[in-house]
Parts: sequence; structure tokens; C-alpha cells
Amino acid sequence: MQLSPNQRFNEALIKTAVLLYQVDGLVSLTEQDYLEELINDLKWQSPICKDAFLTQAIHEARVANDTGDAFEFLKSQADELNFDAAKVLEVAMGITGVDGERSEHETELLHYLTHKLLARELTMPHTVAHAS
Repeated sequence: MQLSPNQRFNEALIKTAVLLYQVDGLVSLTEQDYLEELINDLKWQSPICKDAFLTQAIHEARVANDTGDAFEFLKSQADELNFDAAKVLEVAMGITGVDGERSEHETELLHYLTHKLLARELTMPHTVAHAS
């Protein structure tokens, strides 16, 4: 089955959010609640249920963090994330700040997202948001 651009974005957004909340090694209940609300609000159009996808995303993000490949993990999703760069920035800022502090590594990943992967899309004027 061919996934829609919006669904590919949703999946990349979940993977990114999971990576960002895991990166400091401490997963708070507020971060988990934020992620759960984000996922519940997404228009899901995949034959894979959200819970199964989330379980796989958690595993992939954990492996990326454990092996020092967090930047490469984000880079591999850049095309999908640029579908709605503003939403990615909103979620990235939200999930890294919801627990009241941003670790140095969270800040580095935010910088990479905004200044490398999403920079072009974030600086282009848009009149309509793409995804939800």
C-alpha cells in the first residue's frame, strides 16, 4: 500500500518526537502524555495501527540514541518532516520543553532540526498548513 504524503509525515513526526523525548535518558510522564495526545490528534491512514507503529518507533529511536546515530536518524526523515516543517518545530519545542528543562543534547538536536533539516521550509512563507 502506498502511503500518502500526510501519513509519511505523521510517521516521521512520531519518530522524531520519540527520539527527542528519549535523548536525555529520562522519560517523564509529561513527555509521555504529550506524545500520546499528539498521536491521538493525528489523522492516521495506515494499515499498521498507531500502537504497533509507536512500539517500533520507540525501538528505532532507542537504537539510534544508544548507537550515537540520533542526527542520522533525523536526517533520514528530512523529506517527510519538511511536509509541514512548522508543525515539526512546534512538536519538537513542545516535547523537549514539556518537562520543564531542555538537556544539552535536546538543544543540539533542536538546532540541527531548525538550522539544517527544516531551515528552507521554515523560512518560506506558507499560507496553509499541510498536515494534522
